[in-house]
Amino acid sequence: MREIVLDTETTGVEPNNGDRIVEIGCVELVNHCPSGRTYHVYINPERSMPVEAFNVHGLSEAFLSDKPVFSAVAQEFAEFIADARLVIHNAAFDVGFINMEFARLGMPPIEPAYVVDSLSMARRKHPGASNSLDALCSRYGIDNSRRTKHGALLDSEILAEVYIELIGGKQASLGLGVEAAAGRGGLAAVAVEKPQRERPLAPRLDEAALKAHEAFILGSLKTPLWKGYLGITDEAAQ
Repeated sequence: MREIVLDTETTGVEPNNGDRIVEIGCVELVNHCPSGRTYHVYINPERSMPVEAFNVHGLSEAFLSDKPVFSAVAQEFAEFIADARLVIHNAAFDVGFINMEFARLGMPPIEPAYVVDSLSMARRKHPGASNSLDALCSRYGIDNSRRTKHGALLDSEILAEVYIELIGGKQASLGLGVEAAAGRGGLAAVAVEKPQRERPLAPRLDEAALKAHEAFILGSLKTPLWKGYLGITDEAAQ
């Protein structure tokens, strides 16, 4: 199963009143394990940066001035998240901005069926408690010391760790195989292809050692039980 943990940074909180996306960060999970693939881009919002937003993420107009506009990255971003379930903290916010940007370009929106809101999950699991990303890091012992300001890719990496804890932790399933885990609704194991040696290792026992061991077993022990498994009778051993 492919999932994308996603976060955005913006110029404000009102996508329908002129605020725009300035950063997108994504982390790919396969069967709830990081695959190593990420997507990260800064975006020129083609407008000014309010001081309130700058204080949150530290992205200035000057820094973003030479970055691509959303229309230049929209297709590659859409392809990266295609056919994946999206894991987003406070999903309505980020999806609202992404769908606004897609609508400006005539692109199809993200469907709610493909979105998992980790904030809603946390509120169900920890009712009445603070469920901000920082609070969840503290609760689950996740290091967020690098998070001095909001950053889309860093927040996605941290959220990926939080999400694994929310769904039961790294050992949510004790199944020994992909089929066993999937059949119980647990976390499916990731199949790892083991490389084969170009040539087998040489045996460590030579012929003399093997014959000496055989002689010890057949001659020194009194009627060993496993003679019968080998089809060796006492007469044949003599």
